[in-house]
Amino acid sequence: MNKLRANIDQWLQGLDRNWEAMPIKRQHQVILYFFAAYVLLTAVVILNVCRDMAYAGNNVAIEHIESPATAGKESPASLKPIKKK
Repeated sequence: MNKLRANIDQWLQGLDRNWEAMPIKRQHQVILYFFAAYVLLTAVVILNVCRDMAYAGNNVAIEHIESPATAGKESPASLKPIKKK
């Protein structure tokens, strides 16, 4: 487990060194690209949800709820709770 943590820390330090070595203008471009991808992905998800809601059949069947006691083979008398004394 410690070896895994050390490998991850080493990898993250390498990424940090690469980021710091990158020119500021390039860092701004990379951040802008990630932000643009995030906005695009968010817009796609929101549009997909709106589309699904528009085409969804909002037909909710409202029916009477039947007692499960009458559906089974047991009589309702055997399902009564037992009173504690």
